[in-house]
Amino acid sequence: MSTTEPIKNKQDLAKFKSYYESVHPDSRNALLLTIGLNTALRIGDILVLHWNDVYNFEKERVRSHIRVQEQKTGKMNIVAINPTVSGRLLLFRQENENVREDDYLFQSKKCKGQPLSRYQAFRITREAADYAGLEEHISCHSLRKTFGYHAWKQGVPPVMLMKIFNHSSYQITIRYLCIEQDEKDEVFKNIAL
Repeated sequence: MSTTEPIKNKQDLAKFKSYYESVHPDSRNALLLTIGLNTALRIGDILVLHWNDVYNFEKERVRSHIRVQEQKTGKMNIVAINPTVSGRLLLFRQENENVREDDYLFQSKKCKGQPLSRYQAFRITREAADYAGLEEHISCHSLRKTFGYHAWKQGVPPVMLMKIFNHSSYQITIRYLCIEQDEKDEVFKNIAL
C-alpha cells in the first residue's frame, strides 16, 4: 500500500505550482493549490469554504484569518492568510466580481451552486503533479504534507506542527512529515562534536 507523499524538492514544487499559473492558466485551480500548500487545511475543509470565510465584502478586502471547524476533528482551527494566499485570492476575486458572500469559494463548473468535488480536486492536483513529473503518491493530502515538510525544513519545531495539524500525538506528526533516512543522515553528518 502506498502512502501520500509531500513534494520535497523545491524545483518540483515550483513546476507543480506553475501548471495552473502559466502552462494551463486557471485561477480557481491555482488558488486551490495555493490554499492547500499554505494553510495546512485538509481538502475537505478547503472545498467547503465560502467567499465570506476569506473575503470581507463590507471592507472589500481579504480577511486576515480563515476560521474553520475541522470536519475530521470537530476542532476550531484559525489559520493566518499569508501574502501568497492573499494575492491569489485578490486575483480570483477580480475575476469573480458577481459572487455572493455565501457562494462556495471553489464552485463546481458543472453543478452551479455546489462546491468542487473531492474527486475533481484530486484530478486538479494530479494534473499539476503529472506536469511536474511527480510520482504517483501525490494527492490532495500531499498539499498539507508539503506545508509541514517545508515548515519543518525551515526550522519549525515538530511540536508546533503537531499543534497546527491538530494531531493527537508527537509520533503521528513525525511519521506524517515523511522524514526519511536521508534527512536523518544529514543530521548526523552535520554534527561535529
